[in-house]
Amino acid sequence: MSGRRMGPGRLEAFTDGVVAIIITIMVLELKVPETGDLHGLAGSAPVLLAYLLSFVNVGLYWNNHHHMFHAVDRIDGRVLWANLCLLFWLSLVPFVIRWLDESQFAAGATAAYGIVLGLAAIGYTLTERAIIACNGKTSAVARAIGSDWKGWGSIALYTLAVPLAFVSRWIAIGLYVAVIGLWLIPDRRISRVLDAAR
Repeated sequence: MSGRRMGPGRLEAFTDGVVAIIITIMVLELKVPETGDLHGLAGSAPVLLAYLLSFVNVGLYWNNHHHMFHAVDRIDGRVLWANLCLLFWLSLVPFVIRWLDESQFAAGATAAYGIVLGLAAIGYTLTERAIIACNGKTSAVARAIGSDWKGWGSIALYTLAVPLAFVSRWIAIGLYVAVIGLWLIPDRRISRVLDAAR
């Protein structure tokens, strides 16, 4: 294997598969309302909102991962392990959704939700940094990411939200939604760098 470059294809395919399984588990964890009317559905509203929040979060990670890997020429062992770190924390999202549901959004479960998402954000940042280390500081990924204010801002918001969950779970949830808002704004950094290179 020495001297052979590792391409990102298998890592991308593996990540796609794991994300698909995570989303499938999340939807299978949803409980059917006990009654067939709107009142029964209203009782399921909190967990449905947690599912929606989580689906969008996992989808954002997949979307950004997909775009980033369009600019990756090669990977190494550091990238593989950093990506596994990201996937590990994302795989815990269905668990914390279940905990939120069964604890009726208790402070500890709300904080745990932020811890899992915050550590996933750290895993994503580690993946970015490992890719830059492997491909060089002048690589397309390095130029596109730059100072990565969105990534660091997300980690800061999660760090703030976790202790605030014990003060007000709604403030914490509001900060989790704010992170989504930060990433829902289209991020064209990688597209711009790739377009400029053509």
